[in-house]
Amino acid sequence: MKIAIIGTTASSFYGFRLDLLKKLIELNHEVYAFTSEYSEEELAKIKDLGAIPKTYELKRGGLTPFSDIQTVLELTCRLKRIKPDIVFSYFSKPVIYGTLAASLAKTPKIVGMLEGLGYTFTEQPNGDALKTKFIRRLQVELYRRAIPRLDKFILLNPDDPIDLLEKYFISSNNVEVLGGIGLNLEEYSYTPLPKSELSINFVFVARLIKEKGIHEFVAAAKKVKSIYPNTSFTVLGAIDKSNPGGLSEVELQRLISLNIINYPGYVENVQEWLARSHVFVLPSYYREGVPRSTQEAMAIGRPIITTDVPGCRETVIDGLNGFLVDKWNSNDLAGRMIYFVENPDQIEKMGLESYTIAIERFDVEKTNQKLLKILGF
Repeated sequence: MKIAIIGTTASSFYGFRLDLLKKLIELNHEVYAFTSEYSEEELAKIKDLGAIPKTYELKRGGLTPFSDIQTVLELTCRLKRIKPDIVFSYFSKPVIYGTLAASLAKTPKIVGMLEGLGYTFTEQPNGDALKTKFIRRLQVELYRRAIPRLDKFILLNPDDPIDLLEKYFISSNNVEVLGGIGLNLEEYSYTPLPKSELSINFVFVARLIKEKGIHEFVAAAKKVKSIYPNTSFTVLGAIDKSNPGGLSEVELQRLISLNIINYPGYVENVQEWLARSHVFVLPSYYREGVPRSTQEAMAIGRPIITTDVPGCRETVIDGLNGFLVDKWNSNDLAGRMIYFVENPDQIEKMGLESYTIAIERFDVEKTNQKLLKILGF
């Protein structure tokens, strides 16, 4: 059977889709991996997996009608030549334009998956900008045209069907809630807490943008260090200079110089840094699907502090494997951090609960079995 998988970055195929690709190829399916952002080295990696890399033009940022129409036409032509039995698209623009193209190419089965609603559906503390409202309206109209053409529509958390389909009256066939794309539990295995550390280390892993909660993390760190100065706060992630509300280079350097945070920068070996930590913190208010970084920390066996918002709340049973805090509330966040400082025995206990939940909910083997069933294999 031929399956065309349409995404954006090539790295997402051999990163987050690696186990799925391997499983499909193991089942002797012919897999075409469509990517719009790639290097020759990345295409070679996809080919080494046994998939067939295909490239196409797509502008990920904003909505550009002429360019987007060209994308649909290009994908339609390519799909007509390949004649896949199934087209499976993920991420917002591929779900829209890949679905429209698959429909025009008369593909027998079309499946789309949104891993969260993204920036345009993210509630801002000071209200939405006019530009954001306009883009959201256009995006909703495009979803109205694409989603009804899907044979299966996959979302990761139970809030997204309500906030997208019900709120905007978008009809859809066979909606499935996957509950996270999962991760390889052999790569992210349980690791005992660091015993040699003299202080508790809270770790934040995300882009340093406001929607991921970096400002709340920093504000909470300052509050905690004013009471417990030996507490450590590690930040892993890159600065996003295109995001005006993100952490600036100047502010970052100031926080480092004042010993508020430790900043190794963007790292590839996230597992090792998580293993050196005690508590994982993600005060995000971004419209996540189910945050991958949180799942990784849970699999390694760390308690979680995250926000009570769609996607994030799927990773925590409040009081069992961590705590849910109010979005935009650094005081609430600092209070939960202080709880772990004053009750260090709870770190290992809640971390083991995180590990148990990760095995039950986020094992990629279980997730892929469910996904393959949805795809019809």
